[in-house]
Amino acid sequence: MRYAIYFTPRQDEPLARIAANWLGRDPFGAATRPVEAVGELSAAEVAFHTASARRYGFHATLKAPFRLASNETEGALRAALDDFAEATPVVTIPRLVVSQIDGFFALVPEGLLPALNRFADDVVRDFDRFRAPLSEAEIERRSPDSLKPDEFRNLCQWGYPYVFETFRFHMTLSGRVSSQESPRLRAAIDSLFAQVLQRPVTVDALTLFVETEPGAPFMVLSHHALGRRPARKTA
Repeated sequence: MRYAIYFTPRQDEPLARIAANWLGRDPFGAATRPVEAVGELSAAEVAFHTASARRYGFHATLKAPFRLASNETEGALRAALDDFAEATPVVTIPRLVVSQIDGFFALVPEGLLPALNRFADDVVRDFDRFRAPLSEAEIERRSPDSLKPDEFRNLCQWGYPYVFETFRFHMTLSGRVSSQESPRLRAAIDSLFAQVLQRPVTVDALTLFVETEPGAPFMVLSHHALGRRPARKTA
């Protein structure tokens, strides 16, 4: 079993609904759904290009998938998420845009957002005590020979290459796409997401995902709203 700490919009938000339809899966407990044709892409083409992203569900990685440390429990992790979330203000992304990163398509902030990066840094640092050290096999799966020195250092120290100075907030929409197919896929994504991307996106929660066994789809386990909750009234 592995856990991951992600950001994902609430299930009923337009961005979440559109992304679930595009990927063919809602990570909030819903089963895989048939994808539909979009623009010039057939349903089969959409299904092919979204296959790798579908398993993880629509999200932005904050703390990459990890096995739980032997001295920690799921209950302690969820309690720590509650405490962290209560003490952490929301971050607003004025606009997400479609971008291609290392061959795959994703939604990324239009400009630099230091507050968002600080938030991500805090998540990586504060929850590292819950992460079991990577095994040799897990390190090898990251193709360490292809990583830059700072990425390899991050992998060894934090369990993921793309944190702190190498972090880039992104919400993945596809697997790697060839240069020949990229224009058609970009046009389909633009047509589907154009309207919803006119609105700001509020990073207002941490969501704990779980992979119950190797290769299983990641599912939402718990949702932790950011910002201090009003004090309860007592008699």
